[in-house]
Amino acid sequence: MMLAIYIFVTIATFCVMEGITWLTHKYVMHGFLWYLHEDHHQKGKGFFEKNDAFFLIFAVPSWLCIMLGLQHVNYFAAAIGFGIALYGLAYFLVHEVIIHQRFKWVTRSNNKYVKAIRWAHKMHHKHLEKEEGESFGMLIVAKKYWDKVKRDEQIQQSQNNTMIPSHHQ
Repeated sequence: MMLAIYIFVTIATFCVMEGITWLTHKYVMHGFLWYLHEDHHQKGKGFFEKNDAFFLIFAVPSWLCIMLGLQHVNYFAAAIGFGIALYGLAYFLVHEVIIHQRFKWVTRSNNKYVKAIRWAHKMHHKHLEKEEGESFGMLIVAKKYWDKVKRDEQIQQSQNNTMIPSHHQ
């Protein structure tokens, strides 16, 4: 029974991290720590960005919860740490691999979710300064971006249908 509770806490923490990420992105990264996040919007040369420091900002509490939770047999704290770590892994895969393709593991996808998340992030990055941003989340995509993907697919489908010659006898 306790294992189920710890698994639930891990999953719940993972889910809560989307809200924490949204708040941190909007009010911290686009706020008083813009100097760390700015190079993510105004890309310079090189592989690393000052923005990568945010990895540590989220990794340290995760590591501490896991390490101290396991050392002191506080599996509740460890479960929170594992939830944060799993969100960090998801963030890495979605943001660094799928969206920005800093690692060329996934370069093309017809998946609607991937298209929607890429479009939402593109709209976030159209703002080069810290003000007037949009789409601060990572894994949850607003309806308007899903609608954009759906419209694009309908347009593509109608264009494909008009290009196919009909065979009349």
